[in-house]
Parts: sequence; structure tokens; C-alpha cells
Amino acid sequence: MSEREFQVSRRHFLQAAAVGGAAAIAGTLVSSPAVAANKVPQKAVSYQTSPKGSQRCDNCAFWQNPAACKLVDGSIAAAGWCTLYKKQ
Repeated sequence: MSEREFQVSRRHFLQAAAVGGAAAIAGTLVSSPAVAANKVPQKAVSYQTSPKGSQRCDNCAFWQNPAACKLVDGSIAAAGWCTLYKKQ
């Protein structure tokens, strides 16, 4: 194999590091009960009151009737959506 096959561009390395870091943070948020007890602000997870396709708060694993979320602070619309969406 040539030396060129093993070279990684700086751009690809930084993209992989960013994706890996975001995945690690998201995994910690979702799996840690201690973090889940401290809800995150709606702005931090790009919360919106309208759905994103078929993804709606009321069919998310974190939905709590009548208008709450296990992870996001404040009043949550049943037809809302955020980046923490996880299908039930």
C-alpha cells in the first residue's frame, strides 16, 4: 500500500472529531438519569412547536402527557419537535 492511502486530510479529521464529540455528548444526555433530571433549555435543542415530518413530540420516547418532556424544560407542544427526538 502506498503512503498516500494512509493520509487523512485535516478537514476529514475535524469532521470526524466533531461528529464523534456530538455523539458522545448526546449519548451522555440521553443515557444519564442525573443529566436528565436537569432539563435543557428549549433553545439548546432547537425546539419548535411544529413537527419535522412524522417526528412529533407526542410520539417521542421522552414525551410526558399532557405537555412536557423528560429532557427539555418548559411547556412542550404535542406537535412540536427538537433535536433530541427519539422514536418510541
